[in-house]
Amino acid sequence: MSPRKIVLGTILYPSGHHVAAWRHPSTQVDANIDVAHYIAAARSAEAAGFEIAFISDRLGVPKSRAEALRRVDEWSHGFEALTLASAVATATRTIGVVATASTTFSEPYNLARQLASLDLISNGRIGWNVVTSSLQQESDNFNPGPDFDHAARYARADEFVDAVLALWQSWNPDGFVRDKRSGVFFSPDAVRSVDHDGQYFRSKGPLNVIPSRQGRPLLVQAGSSDAGRALAARTADVVFTAQTDIVSARGFYQDIKRRRAIVGKSADEVLVLPGIFPVIGRTKAEAEDKYAALQDLIQPDVALALLETYLGDVDLSGIDIDGPLPALPVSNAIRSRQALLTELARKESLSVVALARRIAGARGHWQVIGTPEAIAGQIEDWAASGAADGFMLLPPTFPDGQDDFIDTVVPLLRGRGLLNPGPSTGPLRERLGLPTHAQNRRGDARNRA
Repeated sequence: MSPRKIVLGTILYPSGHHVAAWRHPSTQVDANIDVAHYIAAARSAEAAGFEIAFISDRLGVPKSRAEALRRVDEWSHGFEALTLASAVATATRTIGVVATASTTFSEPYNLARQLASLDLISNGRIGWNVVTSSLQQESDNFNPGPDFDHAARYARADEFVDAVLALWQSWNPDGFVRDKRSGVFFSPDAVRSVDHDGQYFRSKGPLNVIPSRQGRPLLVQAGSSDAGRALAARTADVVFTAQTDIVSARGFYQDIKRRRAIVGKSADEVLVLPGIFPVIGRTKAEAEDKYAALQDLIQPDVALALLETYLGDVDLSGIDIDGPLPALPVSNAIRSRQALLTELARKESLSVVALARRIAGARGHWQVIGTPEAIAGQIEDWAASGAADGFMLLPPTFPDGQDDFIDTVVPLLRGRGLLNPGPSTGPLRERLGLPTHAQNRRGDARNRA
């Protein structure tokens, strides 16, 4: 029996996913404002057979530790996600482009229209990473609006996704006859109103953008709290998750698949992709030296500011950073990441400052340091044991971190039968083995009912 193929994606970041990557001699110091940098990274991944180029985004700049903010490049990047996705999509041919957009400070009609337009521009290669804005600094940038409580944000997100899906179903692409002789452009049954009137949103529809050949954009969900898992199980095509080890990853994977079955959907129609932060060397010692060189570039305030953000927008000033992580109130922000990092500190007996340094690269994702052979073997183990359908690559640095993985690990995965021979063509959903537009129309209608 041949091994199951895995899906690979890459996270497009400025100089790299390590918080000190911009200081590394190999990186481009102004990568955060250079669109050519992002395009080059996406094209390299595309040529290697990756299916997804992922663009993250936030709607604000943290206010804590102002001095630390001056010492990182990621908060000052120059591109809003949908704008950057448009540039990347028009400069690539096969790779899917997933852009992050918030349900907390958007309206379904506008976002449905923007994403559908991008899907047409890309010829069916766009995905939406569904997020609920979580930082108070994001809320401070908008007029008083929705309840910022964790549960309320997810309730709003739940209805938001339903409204967007309904708008994307406004048109039946099979109804476009485009008959010049008769003067009929589309048949009567090609379009319908939506008439969404819920607790948070209303939209009569129809959407004034027609579907691409993939039917509708891919839905990606990255929240791993209980509310996030529920939303993912009901609506997501892909779940991007942070897991630190194979045991926790397998538990998360099984939970998502179980929840999927409970809502009456096929477990095979949702892909779980943990993040992987690989540091690669010809020997284990060389890989460890490369990692140590990055760690040596971390400035203490930068690491602590990053930890405060990923613990859910908390303030750690005044505590003993050489002592254990104190008990924290349940976060209203990144709730699942707070739980993950708290458990990581407990499991590895890390002080606050040690935890800050520990997550400065992977930020709670799976961190693996070693040879290409060892890393390929661990990836195979995760896939074979039901812990992942694929992985999102978090390159420590750009371009070297991504290039190292492509040049050394990808050929080994392909040799083990875990990857397709090269770039595949066609709509993104089709390449990932997800339902077509006709199946989506039926399934989404049943789901809303």
